[in-house]
Amino acid sequence: MPRKLLILIADGMGDYPAQELDGRTPLQAARTPNMDAAAAQGTVGTCRTIPSGMPAGSDIANMAIMGYAPKRYHTGRGPIEAAAQGLDCAPSDLIYRLNLCTVSELSPSGLMLDHSGGHIQNEEALNLLQVLRTELDTDQVQIIPGFQYRHLLKHTDGVGTLEAGLDLVPPHDILNTPLAPALEVYARSPLLDSMIHRAHSILTSAWNQTQANAIWPWGQGPPLALPSFAHTFGLRGAVISAVDLIKGLGRAAGMDVLDVPGATGLVDTNYQGKVQAALNFLEHGDFVFVHLEGPDECGHAGDLDCKIQAIERFDEHIVGPVMLDLARMEGAVCMACDHLTPVGVRTHTTEPVPFCFLDSRQIQSGAHEGFSEAAAAAGDVHLEAGHLLLPYLLDRMQEADG
Repeated sequence: MPRKLLILIADGMGDYPAQELDGRTPLQAARTPNMDAAAAQGTVGTCRTIPSGMPAGSDIANMAIMGYAPKRYHTGRGPIEAAAQGLDCAPSDLIYRLNLCTVSELSPSGLMLDHSGGHIQNEEALNLLQVLRTELDTDQVQIIPGFQYRHLLKHTDGVGTLEAGLDLVPPHDILNTPLAPALEVYARSPLLDSMIHRAHSILTSAWNQTQANAIWPWGQGPPLALPSFAHTFGLRGAVISAVDLIKGLGRAAGMDVLDVPGATGLVDTNYQGKVQAALNFLEHGDFVFVHLEGPDECGHAGDLDCKIQAIERFDEHIVGPVMLDLARMEGAVCMACDHLTPVGVRTHTTEPVPFCFLDSRQIQSGAHEGFSEAAAAAGDVHLEAGHLLLPYLLDRMQEADG
Protein backbone atom coordinates (compact mmCIF):
# COMPACT_ATOMS: atom_id res chain seq x y z
CA MET A 1 0.00 0.00 0.00
CA PRO A 2 1.32 3.49 -0.82
CA ARG A 3 1.45 4.76 2.71
CA LYS A 4 0.89 8.41 1.88
CA LEU A 5 -2.70 9.54 2.29
CA LEU A 6 -4.11 13.04 2.56
CA ILE A 7 -7.67 13.92 3.51
CA LEU A 8 -8.48 17.49 2.50
CA ILE A 9 -11.54 18.93 4.24
CA ALA A 10 -13.27 22.11 3.08
CA ASP A 11 -15.47 22.64 6.14
CA GLY A 12 -19.11 23.19 5.22
CA MET A 13 -18.43 23.22 1.45
CA GLY A 14 -21.59 21.30 0.52
CA ASP A 15 -24.74 23.30 -0.09
CA TYR A 16 -28.18 23.44 -1.73
CA PRO A 17 -29.09 24.68 -5.23
CA ALA A 18 -29.49 28.45 -5.17
CA GLN A 19 -31.89 30.51 -7.27
CA GLU A 20 -29.22 33.19 -7.63
CA LEU A 21 -26.97 30.58 -9.25
CA ASP A 22 -29.63 29.32 -11.69
CA GLY A 23 -30.25 26.23 -9.59
CA ARG A 24 -26.59 25.37 -9.05
CA THR A 25 -24.86 24.93 -5.71
CA PRO A 26 -21.84 27.07 -4.80
CA LEU A 27 -19.64 24.03 -5.47
CA GLN A 28 -21.13 23.68 -8.95
CA ALA A 29 -20.80 27.40 -9.62
CA ALA A 30 -17.21 27.64 -8.39
CA ARG A 31 -14.23 27.16 -10.72
CA THR A 32 -12.72 23.92 -9.43
CA PRO A 33 -10.53 22.45 -12.19
CA ASN A 34 -8.44 20.40 -9.77
CA MET A 35 -11.33 18.70 -7.97
CA ASP A 36 -13.01 18.18 -11.34
CA ALA A 37 -9.86 16.50 -12.66
CA ALA A 38 -9.67 14.29 -9.58
CA ALA A 39 -13.30 13.28 -10.07
CA ALA A 40 -12.64 12.46 -13.73
CA GLN A 41 -9.81 10.13 -12.76
CA GLY A 42 -11.01 8.73 -9.45
CA THR A 43 -14.03 7.77 -7.36
CA VAL A 44 -16.84 10.03 -6.19
CA GLY A 45 -19.52 9.17 -3.69
CA THR A 46 -21.21 10.20 -0.47
CA CYS A 47 -20.61 9.56 3.18
CA ARG A 48 -23.00 10.12 6.10
CA THR A 49 -20.77 11.86 8.63
CA ILE A 50 -23.54 12.73 11.11
CA PRO A 51 -24.99 9.64 12.81
CA SER A 52 -28.74 9.46 13.24
CA GLY A 53 -29.87 11.25 16.38
CA MET A 54 -26.70 13.35 16.75
CA PRO A 55 -26.44 17.08 15.98
CA ALA A 56 -24.75 18.25 12.79
CA GLY A 57 -21.57 19.51 14.41
CA SER A 58 -18.06 19.80 13.01
CA ASP A 59 -16.85 17.96 16.10
CA ILE A 60 -18.96 14.92 15.33
CA ALA A 61 -18.34 14.99 11.58
CA ASN A 62 -14.57 15.38 11.72
CA MET A 63 -14.24 12.77 14.46
CA ALA A 64 -16.04 10.37 12.14
CA ILE A 65 -13.88 11.20 9.12
CA MET A 66 -10.77 10.56 11.20
CA GLY A 67 -12.07 7.03 11.74
CA TYR A 68 -13.68 7.23 15.19
CA ALA A 69 -17.36 6.41 15.70
CA PRO A 70 -18.93 9.48 17.37
CA LYS A 71 -21.62 7.51 19.16
CA ARG A 72 -18.87 5.62 20.94
CA TYR A 73 -16.28 8.33 21.60
CA HIS A 74 -17.89 11.77 21.45
CA THR A 75 -18.37 13.52 24.79
CA GLY A 76 -18.90 17.11 23.62
CA ARG A 77 -17.37 19.98 21.67
CA GLY A 78 -15.73 21.54 24.71
CA PRO A 79 -13.68 18.47 25.68
CA ILE A 80 -12.22 18.22 22.16
CA GLU A 81 -11.02 21.81 22.25
CA ALA A 82 -9.70 21.29 25.78
CA ALA A 83 -7.57 18.46 24.40
CA ALA A 84 -6.17 20.88 21.81
CA GLN A 85 -4.96 23.15 24.58
CA GLY A 86 -3.62 20.31 26.68
CA LEU A 87 -5.92 21.49 29.47
CA ASP A 88 -5.43 19.58 32.70
CA CYS A 89 -8.84 18.11 33.51
CA ALA A 90 -10.06 15.57 36.03
CA PRO A 91 -12.52 12.88 34.88
CA SER A 92 -15.19 14.66 36.96
CA ASP A 93 -14.72 18.03 35.24
CA LEU A 94 -17.23 19.36 32.74
CA ILE A 95 -15.76 21.34 29.83
CA TYR A 96 -17.82 23.74 27.72
CA ARG A 97 -17.05 25.53 24.47
CA LEU A 98 -17.48 29.24 25.18
CA ASN A 99 -18.22 31.64 22.32
CA LEU A 100 -17.85 35.37 22.32
CA CYS A 101 -20.90 36.39 20.31
CA THR A 102 -23.17 39.30 19.44
CA VAL A 103 -26.81 39.51 20.51
CA SER A 104 -29.31 42.30 19.92
CA GLU A 105 -30.16 42.02 23.62
CA LEU A 106 -29.90 39.20 26.13
CA SER A 107 -33.63 38.72 26.54
CA PRO A 108 -36.30 36.32 25.20
CA SER A 109 -37.04 38.74 22.35
CA GLY A 110 -33.34 39.26 21.58
CA LEU A 111 -31.64 37.76 18.54
CA MET A 112 -28.34 35.96 18.02
CA LEU A 113 -26.75 38.29 15.49
CA ASP A 114 -23.29 36.75 15.18
CA HIS A 115 -21.84 33.58 16.68
CA SER A 116 -18.29 34.99 16.33
CA GLY A 117 -18.59 38.43 17.91
CA GLY A 118 -18.07 40.06 14.53
CA HIS A 119 -15.12 37.74 13.83
CA ILE A 120 -13.35 39.32 16.74
CA GLN A 121 -9.56 39.46 16.47
CA ASN A 122 -7.53 37.41 18.89
CA GLU A 123 -5.91 40.31 20.76
CA GLU A 124 -9.28 41.98 21.26
CA ALA A 125 -10.78 38.72 22.51
CA LEU A 126 -7.99 38.15 25.02
CA ASN A 127 -8.48 41.66 26.38
CA LEU A 128 -12.18 40.96 26.95
CA LEU A 129 -11.47 37.61 28.56
CA GLN A 130 -8.99 39.13 30.97
CA VAL A 131 -11.76 41.32 32.34
CA LEU A 132 -14.33 38.52 32.34
CA ARG A 133 -12.02 36.15 34.18
CA THR A 134 -11.39 38.73 36.88
CA GLU A 135 -15.12 39.23 37.39
CA LEU A 136 -16.54 35.77 36.79
CA ASP A 137 -13.99 33.08 37.69
CA THR A 138 -14.60 31.15 40.90
CA ASP A 139 -13.35 27.93 42.45
CA GLN A 140 -16.21 26.23 40.60
CA VAL A 141 -15.95 27.74 37.11
CA GLN A 142 -13.00 29.13 35.19
CA ILE A 143 -12.85 30.74 31.74
CA ILE A 144 -9.99 29.37 29.63
CA PRO A 145 -8.84 31.68 26.78
CA GLY A 146 -8.63 30.14 23.33
CA PHE A 147 -8.46 31.77 19.90
CA GLN A 148 -10.56 34.59 18.39
CA TYR A 149 -14.17 33.88 19.41
CA ARG A 150 -13.57 30.26 20.46
CA HIS A 151 -12.86 29.72 24.18
CA LEU A 152 -13.56 27.25 26.99
CA LEU A 153 -15.30 27.12 30.34
CA LYS A 154 -14.12 24.60 32.91
CA HIS A 155 -16.73 23.51 35.48
CA THR A 156 -14.79 21.73 38.21
CA ASP A 157 -16.54 18.52 39.34
CA GLY A 158 -19.39 19.37 36.97
CA VAL A 159 -20.00 15.81 35.77
CA GLY A 160 -23.16 14.58 37.48
CA THR A 161 -24.61 18.07 37.97
CA LEU A 162 -27.78 19.26 36.27
CA GLU A 163 -25.63 21.36 33.91
CA ALA A 164 -24.16 18.20 32.39
CA GLY A 165 -27.57 17.21 31.06
CA LEU A 166 -28.66 20.57 29.67
CA ASP A 167 -29.29 20.75 25.92
CA LEU A 168 -27.32 23.92 25.26
CA VAL A 169 -27.73 25.07 21.67
CA PRO A 170 -24.70 26.17 19.60
CA PRO A 171 -24.96 29.89 18.76
CA HIS A 172 -24.42 29.29 15.04
CA ASP A 173 -27.60 27.19 15.04
CA ILE A 174 -29.84 30.09 16.10
CA LEU A 175 -28.62 33.00 13.99
CA ASN A 176 -31.27 35.72 13.61
CA THR A 177 -33.79 33.79 15.70
CA PRO A 178 -35.25 34.74 19.12
CA LEU A 179 -33.19 33.70 22.11
CA ALA A 180 -36.21 32.69 24.22
CA PRO A 181 -35.89 28.86 23.91
CA ALA A 182 -32.13 28.90 24.54
CA LEU A 183 -32.42 31.26 27.51
CA GLU A 184 -35.09 29.01 29.03
CA VAL A 185 -32.51 26.22 29.11
CA TYR A 186 -29.89 28.43 30.74
CA ALA A 187 -32.47 29.53 33.31
CA ARG A 188 -32.59 25.96 34.64
CA SER A 189 -29.04 26.49 35.91
CA PRO A 190 -28.60 29.34 38.39
CA LEU A 191 -24.86 29.02 37.79
CA LEU A 192 -24.94 29.49 34.01
CA ASP A 193 -27.86 31.92 34.00
CA SER A 194 -26.07 34.25 36.40
CA MET A 195 -22.81 33.95 34.49
CA ILE A 196 -24.15 34.84 31.03
CA HIS A 197 -26.16 37.79 32.35
CA ARG A 198 -23.25 39.15 34.38
CA ALA A 199 -20.99 38.79 31.34
CA HIS A 200 -23.50 40.66 29.16
CA SER A 201 -23.60 43.49 31.66
CA ILE A 202 -19.80 43.70 31.64
CA LEU A 203 -19.47 43.50 27.85
CA THR A 204 -22.12 46.15 27.15
CA SER A 205 -20.19 48.76 29.12
CA ALA A 206 -18.68 51.68 27.21
CA TRP A 207 -15.11 50.39 27.57
CA ASN A 208 -15.79 47.49 25.17
CA GLN A 209 -15.40 48.76 21.61
CA THR A 210 -15.84 45.35 19.92
CA GLN A 211 -19.04 43.78 18.62
CA ALA A 212 -18.79 40.93 21.15
CA ASN A 213 -21.37 41.63 23.86
CA ALA A 214 -22.21 38.16 25.22
CA ILE A 215 -20.74 34.79 26.13
CA TRP A 216 -22.40 31.54 25.13
CA PRO A 217 -21.37 28.25 26.82
CA TRP A 218 -22.37 25.05 25.00
CA GLY A 219 -21.05 21.63 23.90
CA GLN A 220 -20.26 20.52 27.45
CA GLY A 221 -18.92 17.11 28.41
CA PRO A 222 -16.25 15.20 30.36
CA PRO A 223 -12.68 14.91 29.04
CA LEU A 224 -12.17 13.16 25.69
CA ALA A 225 -10.28 9.88 25.31
CA LEU A 226 -9.54 8.35 21.89
CA PRO A 227 -7.58 5.20 21.01
CA SER A 228 -4.19 5.83 19.43
CA PHE A 229 -4.48 6.59 15.71
CA ALA A 230 -1.16 4.85 15.05
CA HIS A 231 -2.23 1.69 16.85
CA THR A 232 -5.71 1.69 15.33
CA PHE A 233 -4.76 2.31 11.70
CA GLY A 234 -1.05 1.54 11.58
CA LEU A 235 -0.25 5.02 10.29
CA ARG A 236 1.81 7.89 11.63
CA GLY A 237 -0.60 10.79 11.22
CA ALA A 238 -0.83 14.55 11.57
CA VAL A 239 -3.52 17.22 11.51
CA ILE A 240 -3.31 20.74 10.10
CA SER A 241 -5.97 23.32 10.96
CA ALA A 242 -6.44 26.79 12.39
CA VAL A 243 -9.20 25.66 14.75
CA ASP A 244 -8.81 23.97 18.11
CA LEU A 245 -11.49 21.41 17.30
CA ILE A 246 -9.29 19.64 14.75
CA LYS A 247 -6.15 20.07 16.83
CA GLY A 248 -7.94 18.54 19.81
CA LEU A 249 -9.06 15.48 17.88
CA GLY A 250 -5.54 15.00 16.58
CA ARG A 251 -3.90 15.42 19.96
CA ALA A 252 -6.38 13.09 21.67
CA ALA A 253 -5.59 10.44 19.06
CA GLY A 254 -1.83 10.83 19.53
CA MET A 255 -1.31 12.42 16.11
CA ASP A 256 1.14 15.22 15.36
CA VAL A 257 -0.46 18.67 15.45
CA LEU A 258 1.30 20.87 12.91
CA ASP A 259 1.10 24.61 13.56
CA VAL A 260 1.17 26.84 10.48
CA PRO A 261 1.87 30.56 10.98
CA GLY A 262 -0.82 32.68 9.36
CA ALA A 263 -3.53 30.02 9.51
CA THR A 264 -6.65 32.00 10.44
CA GLY A 265 -9.71 29.78 10.05
CA LEU A 266 -11.08 32.27 7.51
CA VAL A 267 -11.04 32.59 3.71
CA ASP A 268 -7.82 34.59 3.98
CA THR A 269 -5.43 31.99 5.41
CA ASN A 270 -1.96 30.61 4.75
CA TYR A 271 -2.85 28.01 2.12
CA GLN A 272 0.73 27.56 0.90
CA GLY A 273 1.96 27.04 4.44
CA LYS A 274 -0.63 24.32 5.08
CA VAL A 275 0.27 22.43 1.90
CA GLN A 276 4.00 22.69 2.57
CA ALA A 277 3.57 21.48 6.15
CA ALA A 278 1.57 18.50 4.88
CA LEU A 279 4.10 17.54 2.22
CA ASN A 280 7.00 17.98 4.61
CA PHE A 281 5.34 15.67 7.13
CA LEU A 282 4.74 13.02 4.48
CA GLU A 283 8.48 12.78 3.88
CA HIS A 284 8.52 10.67 7.05
CA GLY A 285 4.85 10.24 8.01
CA ASP A 286 1.94 8.38 6.41
CA PHE A 287 -1.26 10.40 6.77
CA VAL A 288 -2.27 14.07 6.97
CA PHE A 289 -5.70 15.53 7.70
CA VAL A 290 -5.79 19.08 6.29
CA HIS A 291 -8.75 21.20 7.38
CA LEU A 292 -9.93 24.53 5.91
CA GLU A 293 -12.59 26.46 7.82
CA GLY A 294 -13.32 29.18 5.24
CA PRO A 295 -16.38 27.76 3.39
CA ASP A 296 -18.13 27.07 6.70
CA GLU A 297 -17.67 30.63 7.93
CA CYS A 298 -19.10 31.94 4.64
CA GLY A 299 -22.07 29.59 4.97
CA HIS A 300 -22.80 30.81 8.50
CA ALA A 301 -22.59 34.39 7.23
CA GLY A 302 -25.10 33.63 4.48
CA ASP A 303 -22.61 35.01 1.94
CA LEU A 304 -22.90 33.22 -1.40
CA ASP A 305 -20.06 35.05 -3.16
CA CYS A 306 -17.75 34.48 -0.20
CA LYS A 307 -18.52 30.76 -0.22
CA ILE A 308 -17.80 30.42 -3.92
CA GLN A 309 -14.52 32.25 -3.41
CA ALA A 310 -13.60 30.03 -0.46
CA ILE A 311 -14.24 26.88 -2.52
CA GLU A 312 -12.19 28.23 -5.43
CA ARG A 313 -9.27 29.05 -3.12
CA PHE A 314 -9.44 25.57 -1.60
CA ASP A 315 -9.29 24.07 -5.09
CA GLU A 316 -6.51 26.31 -6.36
CA HIS A 317 -4.27 26.60 -3.32
CA ILE A 318 -4.80 23.25 -1.55
CA VAL A 319 -6.07 20.62 -3.98
CA GLY A 320 -3.99 21.81 -6.95
CA PRO A 321 -0.54 21.66 -5.29
CA VAL A 322 -1.37 18.31 -3.65
CA MET A 323 -2.44 16.84 -6.99
CA LEU A 324 0.83 17.94 -8.59
CA ASP A 325 2.82 16.07 -5.93
CA LEU A 326 0.61 12.99 -5.74
CA ALA A 327 2.40 10.83 -8.28
CA ARG A 328 5.86 11.66 -6.89
CA MET A 329 4.95 10.38 -3.44
CA GLU A 330 2.87 7.46 -4.76
CA GLY A 331 0.04 8.73 -2.63
CA ALA A 332 -3.70 9.08 -2.51
CA VAL A 333 -5.96 12.00 -1.68
CA CYS A 334 -9.56 12.36 -0.57
CA MET A 335 -11.38 15.69 -0.89
CA ALA A 336 -14.59 16.22 1.05
CA CYS A 337 -16.51 18.43 3.38
CA ASP A 338 -17.35 17.43 6.92
CA HIS A 339 -20.99 18.54 6.66
CA LEU A 340 -23.09 20.91 4.60
CA THR A 341 -23.41 24.55 5.72
CA PRO A 342 -25.98 25.89 3.25
CA VAL A 343 -25.93 29.64 2.70
CA GLY A 344 -29.72 29.71 2.76
CA VAL A 345 -30.02 28.26 6.28
CA ARG A 346 -26.69 29.52 7.75
CA THR A 347 -26.09 26.43 9.87
CA HIS A 348 -24.96 22.81 9.55
CA THR A 349 -27.22 20.13 8.10
CA THR A 350 -27.15 16.34 8.32
CA GLU A 351 -27.21 15.18 4.67
CA PRO A 352 -24.45 12.85 3.47
CA VAL A 353 -21.41 14.75 2.22
CA PRO A 354 -19.78 14.45 -1.20
CA PHE A 355 -16.26 13.06 -1.41
CA CYS A 356 -13.75 12.37 -4.15
CA PHE A 357 -10.90 9.86 -3.87
CA LEU A 358 -7.91 9.61 -6.19
CA ASP A 359 -5.05 7.11 -5.85
CA SER A 360 -2.00 7.77 -8.02
CA ARG A 361 -1.88 4.02 -8.76
CA GLN A 362 -5.53 3.76 -9.82
CA ILE A 363 -5.96 6.53 -12.37
CA GLN A 364 -9.11 6.08 -14.46
CA SER A 365 -10.25 7.94 -17.55
CA GLY A 366 -13.49 9.88 -17.80
CA ALA A 367 -14.92 8.33 -14.68
CA HIS A 368 -17.00 11.38 -13.71
CA GLU A 369 -17.74 14.79 -15.12
CA GLY A 370 -16.88 17.29 -12.43
CA PHE A 371 -17.10 17.17 -8.64
CA SER A 372 -20.32 18.31 -7.02
CA GLU A 373 -23.07 17.21 -4.68
CA ALA A 374 -25.07 15.86 -7.63
CA ALA A 375 -22.09 13.98 -9.08
CA ALA A 376 -21.42 12.41 -5.70
CA ALA A 377 -25.05 11.41 -5.26
CA ALA A 378 -24.86 9.67 -8.64
CA GLY A 379 -21.57 7.97 -7.73
CA ASP A 380 -21.02 4.32 -6.96
CA VAL A 381 -19.97 4.55 -3.30
CA HIS A 382 -22.35 5.54 -0.51
CA LEU A 383 -21.04 4.98 3.01
CA GLU A 384 -23.69 5.00 5.73
CA ALA A 385 -21.29 5.94 8.54
CA GLY A 386 -18.54 8.53 8.53
CA HIS A 387 -16.06 6.40 10.47
CA LEU A 388 -16.13 3.88 7.59
CA LEU A 389 -14.57 6.37 5.16
CA LEU A 390 -10.96 6.05 6.30
CA PRO A 391 -11.00 2.22 6.33
CA TYR A 392 -12.57 2.34 2.85
CA LEU A 393 -9.78 4.58 1.58
CA LEU A 394 -7.10 2.36 3.10
CA ASP A 395 -8.70 -0.73 1.56
CA ARG A 396 -8.68 0.96 -1.86
CA MET A 397 -5.01 1.82 -1.44
CA GLN A 398 -4.24 -1.78 -0.53
CA GLU A 399 -6.05 -2.95 -3.68
CA ALA A 400 -3.84 -0.64 -5.73
CA ASP A 401 -0.78 -2.35 -4.28
CA GLY A 402 -2.07 -5.63 -5.68
